[in-house]
Amino acid sequence: MKMAMAGLYKRVLPSPPAVDFASSDGKQLFIEAIQNGTMEGFYRLISYFQTQSEPAYCGLASLSMVLNALAIDPGRKWKGPWRWFDESMLDCCEPLEKVKEKGISFGKLVCLAHCAGAKVEAFRTNQSSLDDFRKFVVRCSTSDECHIISSYHRSIFKQTGTGHFSPIGGYHAGSDMALILDVARFKYPPHWVPLKLLWEAMENVDEATGQRRGFLLISRPHRDPGLLYTLSCKHESWVKVAKYLMDDVPNLVKSDDVKDVQKVISVVSSSLPSNFEEFIKWVAEVRRREDGDQNLSLEEKGRLSLKEAVLKQVQETGLFKHVVEFLSSVTLCCRNTPASSHENNLPDIAATVCCQGAELLSGKFGSPERYCCRETSITSLKANGDKPITLVSGTVVNGRSEQGVDVLVPSCSNKLNCCGCSPTNCIGIYPAGNDVLTALLLALPPETWHGIKDEKLLSEMSSLVSTENLPILLQEEVLHLRRQLHLLKKCQENKVDDDLGEPLC
Repeated sequence: MKMAMAGLYKRVLPSPPAVDFASSDGKQLFIEAIQNGTMEGFYRLISYFQTQSEPAYCGLASLSMVLNALAIDPGRKWKGPWRWFDESMLDCCEPLEKVKEKGISFGKLVCLAHCAGAKVEAFRTNQSSLDDFRKFVVRCSTSDECHIISSYHRSIFKQTGTGHFSPIGGYHAGSDMALILDVARFKYPPHWVPLKLLWEAMENVDEATGQRRGFLLISRPHRDPGLLYTLSCKHESWVKVAKYLMDDVPNLVKSDDVKDVQKVISVVSSSLPSNFEEFIKWVAEVRRREDGDQNLSLEEKGRLSLKEAVLKQVQETGLFKHVVEFLSSVTLCCRNTPASSHENNLPDIAATVCCQGAELLSGKFGSPERYCCRETSITSLKANGDKPITLVSGTVVNGRSEQGVDVLVPSCSNKLNCCGCSPTNCIGIYPAGNDVLTALLLALPPETWHGIKDEKLLSEMSSLVSTENLPILLQEEVLHLRRQLHLLKKCQENKVDDDLGEPLC
């Protein structure tokens, strides 16, 4: 006969040092903090307060809560038609299964916040001070434009458990106490703690990394990054690709054979690892067919317009002209090469994007479940006298279920195919191989080209890839890719917890 396990129902909050938010003392602290204007960040946070869905998901729950409070658009759907941050979507820097087993480190949570599109300032306690921390807490408590996630050790507060993440919901200046909105709500309620004691809890060394804990200051960027391109670590080949771009390319351009820009592009593209096209992706607008109609919302029109602007700016760079010339001079477009991608005709692209769209809509992107696109169509959608929009539609089958998927595709005026040749299969309605390769070359760190021996060529290449003279939209797009590449490289080297203050662009 099996015995039933009683399990655990909550823990008694050790008080002191903490003060239960719902206690009479906690309520008084709350009222006084409101009167002093240091609870302004509380209202948005409490609107999106969530309980971590797994015992080790405190970092993911804290981050998804803050991202939603800042109204940062994830750019992909959570469930149904809704775009929303959920713990299950925060997997670009660490597999969820690994997080479920061991939790997530401070550095990798910083990586996740960057990848999610937030502006992040991260400080370990050896990179800051109690006084600076207090200033940041006051700053985010008197505004709803930034929020702080603290990484601390529970033992300082006489609580059970070890390392933990939770957002700070407010500050009481008179008693110098911070309100912790504990995402492990099944264990402890929100509670006030002395700020000095919280600092001591953050000074604890994480045994997994050998690094001090600390805090993240997270705010919303002035515009959403990654309008058209993003780097993906969904495919297992990303480690190899990241290493190639960051380690191998700088050595390849040192060759004596590198005499002109065409040769630079040649040495980079000819040795690209297989499955390279799985590493850099273009960001599409996906919707269920039943969610959409023949009219685009103002939001959809706005995002498509920005994508088209970025695509146009890519194609107006001097580097793009060299890439087109190079791809036109070789037979890459006919040979399934990484630089031009193996899906350069619209029916194949339509089937692929519809399958990926179905995965996103079902919340199973990257899962082993296979989706098959039974039929596709490509139409030009023009409503209310607006500029035509390309609509890729497909019926996607997964086992016995099927669903209709629409993908809205940015268009451009340049009628070039992936190789810059005459428009046979490609008609310039989506970011193709030449666009992607140009964006990637622009995103490589400036020091990538420092090994070029010919000084005139080095000067020319440095000018071509410089972000200083790029239009603002493209500049931000490139710097976003560069930050992603930097963080993924650190993940690949298992150094993401080192040098958090190192510049990313």
